[in-house]
Amino acid sequence: MSRDIVVAIDGYSGTGKSTTAKKVASELDYIYVDTGAMYRAVTLAFIRAGVESFLSGKIKTLLDEVDISFIKNSSTGLQETYLNGENVEEQIRGIEVSGRVSEVSAISEVRRKLVEQQRSMGANGGIVMDGRDIGTVVFPKADLKVFMTANDEVRAERRWLELKEKGKHISKEEVLENLRSRDEIDTSRVDSPLRQADDAILIDTSNISIKQQVKDILILAKRKLGKDI
Repeated sequence: MSRDIVVAIDGYSGTGKSTTAKKVASELDYIYVDTGAMYRAVTLAFIRAGVESFLSGKIKTLLDEVDISFIKNSSTGLQETYLNGENVEEQIRGIEVSGRVSEVSAISEVRRKLVEQQRSMGANGGIVMDGRDIGTVVFPKADLKVFMTANDEVRAERRWLELKEKGKHISKEEVLENLRSRDEIDTSRVDSPLRQADDAILIDTSNISIKQQVKDILILAKRKLGKDI
């Protein structure tokens, strides 16, 4: 296969999928799209606008005003999320947004708008996209599909350490409760629930490093590309 491929990485929060996806994209010299950040940005917009009841009329109006973009930070080399021209990378990773993002992600109007944007981004291949419905809904014919899972206690520990490093004061118990709540919403929603695609390769990250995760996915991707490993 000579053309660039689409790599779809789905899975639960705290499995390392975003960090892994970024590194895989960098190694392949592909575009990386953090779809979770897109849903988090919309959630932040909803919170700021006070759209608590998520009424249809308000949702459409708000979505029409939302512009999400990704810009690389020249100092760190990392991609950061912008909402209507404002850098919101730090705000969207906070516990307030984390506590509402699954609820907002379950709204059909929100999913339709963002899925349309995501498909447009990956229309020509050469992309690594991670989320919860990339291999099942956004790119059901993706060349490579990976589904990542891990023990919920391990995931909570990782998330807690990440928040701690950012100066966020929250207990491990609260983080675990948040993760389990998100899992329940993500897997039970009617529209595009989180599930492993039939042709996705399962990777349990409970006991493997990010470095190993990246290596495993690169091997799979290079096989699809017909390149030497």
